Amino acid sequence: MPICEVFGSISPTVPQTSNTGEDISVYMVFSCAFLLLLKLWKFYRPPHEHCMLGKGAPVGSELTLEYLLLLRNNRLASSFNTPVENSAKENGQYLGERSSVIGSSLPQPLIPVKGQSPGALSLIAQPVFIDSFPNFNAWYRQHKACIASTLSGIVRCNPLHQIADKLLNMMYRKLSKGGTVSSTTGTSASSSLSNSSGSVGEEASLRPMLPAWDILGAVPFVVDAVLTACAHGRLSPRDLTTGLRDLVDFLPASLAIIVSYFTAEVTRGVWKPASMNGTDWPSPAANLHNIESQIKEVLAATGVHIPSLTVGGNAPATLPLPLAALVSLTITFKLDKSAEHLHGVAGPALESTAGGSPWPSTPIVAALWAQKVRRWHDYIVFFSSRTVFKQDKHAVVQLLKSCFAAALGSSNSLVSKLTVHGGVGALLGHGFRSHLAPGGMSPVAPGFLYLRTYRAIYDIMFIPEEILSLVVGVARDLSTMETDEHCGQTGKSAHRLKSRQLSLAVVMAKVKQASTLGASLLCVTGGSGLVQILYQETLPTWFLSGSGTKPKSEGSVSILEGYAIAHFSILCGACAWGMNASSLSTKRAQMINYHMGFLASALQQKFSLGCEHATWKAYVIGFLSMMITCAPNWISDVNLETLRKLAIGLRWWHEPELALALLERGGCRAMSAAAELVMS
Repeated sequence: MPICEVFGSISPTVPQTSNTGEDISVYMVFSCAFLLLLKLWKFYRPPHEHCMLGKGAPVGSELTLEYLLLLRNNRLASSFNTPVENSAKENGQYLGERSSVIGSSLPQPLIPVKGQSPGALSLIAQPVFIDSFPNFNAWYRQHKACIASTLSGIVRCNPLHQIADKLLNMMYRKLSKGGTVSSTTGTSASSSLSNSSGSVGEEASLRPMLPAWDILGAVPFVVDAVLTACAHGRLSPRDLTTGLRDLVDFLPASLAIIVSYFTAEVTRGVWKPASMNGTDWPSPAANLHNIESQIKEVLAATGVHIPSLTVGGNAPATLPLPLAALVSLTITFKLDKSAEHLHGVAGPALESTAGGSPWPSTPIVAALWAQKVRRWHDYIVFFSSRTVFKQDKHAVVQLLKSCFAAALGSSNSLVSKLTVHGGVGALLGHGFRSHLAPGGMSPVAPGFLYLRTYRAIYDIMFIPEEILSLVVGVARDLSTMETDEHCGQTGKSAHRLKSRQLSLAVVMAKVKQASTLGASLLCVTGGSGLVQILYQETLPTWFLSGSGTKPKSEGSVSILEGYAIAHFSILCGACAWGMNASSLSTKRAQMINYHMGFLASALQQKFSLGCEHATWKAYVIGFLSMMITCAPNWISDVNLETLRKLAIGLRWWHEPELALALLERGGCRAMSAAAELVMS
């Protein structure tokens, strides 16, 4: 940010030549720093990517620059033990508690490097706010306004309009006067350009030698003007792509603004589709069908079956106009080291935008890029297969089922013969190995595909209920198998009956494995946000409605279901909030109090439950037993009255030892309640 602030405020001069022969200019230094900043943090993303967590997402789930700076200040303060302004510290603590919601890519606290001077360390540890960078802040506010709503017309005397006209003159200097684009209306402007190509000196004079921040402020209006002109037929798609490429060559940092504008416009859905016919826009027809069939094969290998991925009939391939312009621009970039900073920003944005557009936008984009870089074919197919899960919840559910089938093992596997043995190897496989398969791509393990997909799922609020259902389903299936085996051994020798004890141990191990896998998937997908949903909504709803409970189930079946849910919920809480005292204790205390209050109210029969009584009893006893044994610090956060009600309920169930242990973990404040329990 300091590099961007300084070099973006300097007017360009004559480029200097480095020892390697590369031209180093103010624009190049600024662009490298600016694009690297955006590549790492992606705070430039359009609004639809900020809504991936759906309802219940806490403040800070949007990757805004303000949020990232507050989080940085909080983590540095904890590393260096330096005071931070109260407001920033409070916000940082609140946001830090939810950092797992936005993924594990946030930076770890900086560790002082040996040999650094105290002055340097104190400078690093100082809190940084966006107001410290006035030019960066001014651009950032304008940028957020541009992607949040459509661009409104600007007054002709506005400096941005003058800069935009200069940029258009530079981009389309070879067009005739009648076909030139204006930054105000997107129509032809006869006074904008000369109809001659001009000499090198004339071309150089058309380049606006202005600070980079001024250029970036005008880029959205330039892009809006040329896209509007193309939509109305006043600018050909080829000239549109050429002009945008000239703009990126002039100031590489402008690519970030072009990408943000196009992705935001795709989400608005106001542009007509562009026909990818090979005349106006590049055509993917050469390998589009092959790409679609291979995507379906990748999904089928992981147990995900989609009815149809191909476009019906002989309908021409179309893309939203902004997406067509974006993909046409990106395929003009070179694939060498000098363009890595461009691909680092354009690649993820192109993938995300295509995935959020109507099907088959992703196969079309993949086909165009596969034609350009044939050695990336398998890689492109694999990453294109992930976009199916953005638009189809049923596909996500199938993938979750395949993960459980692979990890636990199944004789009638959905995935492959490897899943008969189960385990982590079958769940995660060996990654992406296209070069090892004789016919191209090798099958991808379902767990590996899910780990590369879950960040792209927009709505994850249904995940806790689905995973809970899978955990319960595994427990039900295993207990049914164990019961059938026991029935088949009735009347046989005592030696044969001993084998049932081993079978029960195996069943319990499988149940723990299923609950552990479910907790891992839940926490990886949504962190503490989804665990909060699990405790506040999913578990109470499941017990009240009896979702998925079979009437008149065997006693062992119901007991095993309750134990599986208890183990699953305890692990989720431990992963999200920790076992011991930590900075997350406040949020943990709130959630545990809420859930324990629900248990106490149900034990007092304040409302009726829809599940089997054996399932409910097994859950309560299992949950409290594991909490007493593994997470006693949780109990110290529970209200005393709630503990007393739980102890009374356990005594009614003839569990006095468990009730006394619960009160014992409550500390000195629960001594009177424990004495009453003993005397009674």
